[in-house]
Amino acid sequence: MLLYNTLLGKKEEFLPLREDHVRLYVCGITAYDYCHIGHARSAVVFDVLVRYLRFRGWKVTFVRNFTDIDDKIIKRAAAEGLSAAEVAEKYIAAFYEDMDALGILRADQEPRATDHIPGMIRLTEKLIEKGYAYATPRGDVYFRVRAFAEYGRLSGRNIEELRSGARVEPGEHKEDPLDFALWKAAKPNEPFWPSPWGSGRPGWHLECSVMSEDLLGLPLDIHGGGQDLAFPHHENEMAQSMAATDGEFARFWVHNGFVQVNAEKMSKSLGNFVTIRDILANFLPEVLRFFLLTKHYRSPLDFSFDSMEEAEKALQRIYQTTALLREHGARTKWSDAVLLHELEAELKDLERDWTKAMEDDLNTAGALGHVFSMVRLANRMLEDKGWRKSVASKTLGVKILENLQCWGQALGLFLDDPQAWLTKLKDIRIRRRGLDKGQVEGLLAAREDARRVKDFQRADTLRQVLTDMGVEVRDTPAGQVWDVA
Repeated sequence: MLLYNTLLGKKEEFLPLREDHVRLYVCGITAYDYCHIGHARSAVVFDVLVRYLRFRGWKVTFVRNFTDIDDKIIKRAAAEGLSAAEVAEKYIAAFYEDMDALGILRADQEPRATDHIPGMIRLTEKLIEKGYAYATPRGDVYFRVRAFAEYGRLSGRNIEELRSGARVEPGEHKEDPLDFALWKAAKPNEPFWPSPWGSGRPGWHLECSVMSEDLLGLPLDIHGGGQDLAFPHHENEMAQSMAATDGEFARFWVHNGFVQVNAEKMSKSLGNFVTIRDILANFLPEVLRFFLLTKHYRSPLDFSFDSMEEAEKALQRIYQTTALLREHGARTKWSDAVLLHELEAELKDLERDWTKAMEDDLNTAGALGHVFSMVRLANRMLEDKGWRKSVASKTLGVKILENLQCWGQALGLFLDDPQAWLTKLKDIRIRRRGLDKGQVEGLLAAREDARRVKDFQRADTLRQVLTDMGVEVRDTPAGQVWDVA
């Protein structure tokens, strides 16, 4: 299996340092607001990575943290009239609601920064003892960036170029503008903990170094997060951990790409800030998950509601085919006979290509392409009366359903009952269009009554009314079939 390692700037074969046991740490949210689509992308990417590593047969210990003390949390607490702890609890609960909806597996351990303050103090003391950090008169502690010779290695930054754009804020007492905070002295009306340098709280970068080592041990097999975390957060993590231990911090660094909204950087100031909740008000959660996997995880991703509708139609095709295959199997006794040679070969090629895509740096976009090739194979069979009645088609249908289930477990997709999912899709499309479900069902029932008494003029009139509302109706031997455009 190949993974792109940010540290080396290339793909390389991934093998865990401990036989068959992968230790993975991913930076979680700072709990001060509802999760946006960037959080969704990172969560889905690393959820698929965990699922696929387990799919391959490896044991995975997955740790994802919560930052529950931070300047942003303190600011939000003041705005909402809550304590910092209450704000963190509120938005951690919201995080779980959003991620559960998206089918994100819970991490094996989900530590909170405030539960690891003693370890952060110990690490800071160690860095001071080794000359990598220093305390200021007011009680702040900073990391000496220039004392760590490998600083900039992860992000590819030149330390002199960084320094030219850095500055010291009033009252910081830094030796160098590049130095970053390990411990922040307490300010009035802010949460604080006692320390050898006075009351205060940890710097953001410090917490992940401590929690990852405490819960997984170093070096980590994989450290992950969004591309925006590579610098300065992950660069600073790596520097302080390696300086303290004189050893490697993480062997693989994996970062997912940025998300734009309508080809622009997402920003509250631009008015294009899209939360997961905004999206799930109009789309099924699995549609968002599917959309996020249609691009390679390292590629930029442009979000728009038009793209979501395209993803919805694509996922609908998969579920419709799954429903037809199940219906075909229910009408026909499945046979264990061997597939005809050419069909068996085509299916084996798709199975091989799907695995090849996933093994090549988790290429979910390529893997989904092979899912659709398999769906097209299924539909060719189902649309041809000769194939549909053959023993080979029965066995092919079973195999396709097995593959969809198996691949779906690795991707976190296609796991719902197809008829139930298609019904939910109709309901959310009705809501998105602002239609009254009762009115739609009443018109459909009236049209069915008109057809039953052969009043075809009235049936056609009612069909046109429904069409004008955005409801598509098809007549089949089994009765009306309808959907919302």
